[in-house]
Amino acid sequence: MTRLAPALAVPVAAAAVAYTLPAVTARGPARRLTPGLAGEGRTGGVALTFDDGPDPRGTPAVLGVLADLGWHATFFLLGSQVRRHPEMARLVVDAGHEVAVHGTIHRNHLVRTPPAIRRDLRLAAREIADVTGVRPRWFRPPYGILSAGTLWAARDLGLVPVLWTAWGKDWRAGPAVQVAAEVMSTLRDGGTILLHDSDCTSRPGSWRSTVASLPLLAAQLRARRWEVRTLGDHLGPPC
Repeated sequence: MTRLAPALAVPVAAAAVAYTLPAVTARGPARRLTPGLAGEGRTGGVALTFDDGPDPRGTPAVLGVLADLGWHATFFLLGSQVRRHPEMARLVVDAGHEVAVHGTIHRNHLVRTPPAIRRDLRLAAREIADVTGVRPRWFRPPYGILSAGTLWAARDLGLVPVLWTAWGKDWRAGPAVQVAAEVMSTLRDGGTILLHDSDCTSRPGSWRSTVASLPLLAAQLRARRWEVRTLGDHLGPPC
């Protein structure tokens, strides 16, 4: 067995690299090679997305500001949150927004097997569809980390992975002006914004920073004459 160890180490290491390679590259070079994965869409505007909901406190507050601004967004829902708060998931759809899959639980895909990832996504998609009556099209993995298993599961289930080009780091519950500045520091025409309408995986009350940052973002986006869209409007219909 001792003699076999060095021989086994090479294929095991190679398999590990092959499994994690998409996670290493998806937020770097692969985003430049696959702009759709990063959420780069039509120019003249940006897509607005929210992760980790629905939430009985954060989601209604976010929806209220979006209604005031006349914006529509895409909400990446956790199946576990949909199960706890189905009325909030329905509220998102009733307000004219788009729903998408963020998984059943918020766990890094690098520590999960491909079959476990597929079960997680399938359950989340089914729960979202059953509660809202809408079959989700988009998918974003927790932490934005893609593995080979993630890509296989999403493709097998007919889900389209989308990350983001700019985020507010609003989970830190910092000042709203800081959240808006973080977004605008990397946002370009045709990009996708990531924010959160729930603090279930963030600092308690972080959704308040998100809510307060939206009017600040609105002022800057209007100055650039960029419209705000759902991913469906931003990236277009299925091929």
